[in-house]
Amino acid sequence: MSKSILITGCSSGLGFALANLYLEKNYKVYGISRTKPNIDNKNFFFKSFDLNNTSKIKNDLNSFITNIKEIDTVFLNAGMLGEIKTLKDLSLDEIKEVTQINVYANKELLDILSDMSVKNIIAISSGASKNGSKGWGAYSLSKAGINMLINLYANELENTKLLAVAPGVIKTPMTDYIRYEIDDTIFTSAKRLKEGEIQTASDAAKRLDNLVSRIDEFESGSFVDVRNV
Repeated sequence: MSKSILITGCSSGLGFALANLYLEKNYKVYGISRTKPNIDNKNFFFKSFDLNNTSKIKNDLNSFITNIKEIDTVFLNAGMLGEIKTLKDLSLDEIKEVTQINVYANKELLDILSDMSVKNIIAISSGASKNGSKGWGAYSLSKAGINMLINLYANELENTKLLAVAPGVIKTPMTDYIRYEIDDTIFTSAKRLKEGEIQTASDAAKRLDNLVSRIDEFESGSFVDVRNV
């Protein structure tokens, strides 16, 4: 029997790469994103949904998710960066917008998954959840929030292994924005990104798959940076 994978934010970047990786491994892949990815495979099942609509998640996604018999791994990948700016210039509405999808949407999804048979749940976090770099206010706050959300659910979902995982820097439009459009004399983290390791989404997906194969090495609810394991 084919194993099943659930991925949010599967239309591009890491989510798209994960979907293709697991389809190549003959898994059944269930994807959720606003835009349907360019994937033509009989084992790919897609639901179009904007996860910013947190109030509708349980109503609109419940049947799609609960109809999956047994889920090997869930990748809570959907998220947003927000604008890089100082906290003084960052409005509460901007923080709420980022937190809505990076934290609250995942809370609603975890509630649905909590009554199901799920082996592993990987929430995509970031080194920014630990590093208070100038300009990353909304993103850092939200990713610190997902770390704690995973930690809390690990105490409730005793039969599921949950991890918050920083996948490393991936070449995407988001990281291109940071590396090429941000003034790195003001926001020095942009300079570090320019000079540091940058990986393709496909390579990042393979590293995550390797992490899942070693998941018993990690305590449920913990934060893991793939660059350090």
